[in-house]
Amino acid sequence: MLRVHYIIHESYESAGAIEEWVAARGHSASYSRVYEGDKLPSPVEDIDLLVVMGGPQSASTTKEECPYFDAEAEKKLIKTCVDAGKKVFGVCLGAQLLGEALGAKTEHSPSKEIGCFPVFFTKEGLQDSCSRKPLVMGHWHSDMPGLTDDAVVLAYSEGCPRQIIRYKPNAYGFQCHCEFTKQTVLQMINQSPEEFTAENLQKNRFIQSPNDILNFDYSEMNAFLFGFLDDFIAQPSPS
Repeated sequence: MLRVHYIIHESYESAGAIEEWVAARGHSASYSRVYEGDKLPSPVEDIDLLVVMGGPQSASTTKEECPYFDAEAEKKLIKTCVDAGKKVFGVCLGAQLLGEALGAKTEHSPSKEIGCFPVFFTKEGLQDSCSRKPLVMGHWHSDMPGLTDDAVVLAYSEGCPRQIIRYKPNAYGFQCHCEFTKQTVLQMINQSPEEFTAENLQKNRFIQSPNDILNFDYSEMNAFLFGFLDDFIAQPSPS
């Protein structure tokens, strides 16, 4: 049984289909819901897989700007887990924090993306055990993870050149959201109606309407996620 620990930044940005995978595989789960004041785990011996989720914050958000979000503490925890050979999976903001923990500065994405758009695998991505055929993934971001010297970009989209990054054999960052479900995107849409103004929809072709997002079938990207996580935990961790 795998011991999975989640860092959740907001009530409306859940782990979605990742939680479905954990339940389906019979793994155990624990949480740091930082928006409720939960502490980050210490020590990390009882963690096999650290999952760091997204949020409206950025990797540079200060505690003055968001008192319950401690980016430096999260980056320290991520680095500790990576160095200890734990598996680390960062999603969106979590991917950006993972990059920063390993020394890569978060950057702005060429395009803001909100909706469901195709991702394409690089040559290296096609050789990675996480890879499948090109497929549509969920997106909701303005920034993208930075790259360390040994980071490998495995997938990109038309609007963002860094969608899946392998930082280490035990550390992957997904800017895209293959954990999205209809319920999770409904929560995010309800929380951020300002994203879907007529002006935003008209000027940015990488922002879809709420109806298009809600009517999308998320089963294929969720199946990709299950396959990726199965492969990821089966890989030997660095000694």
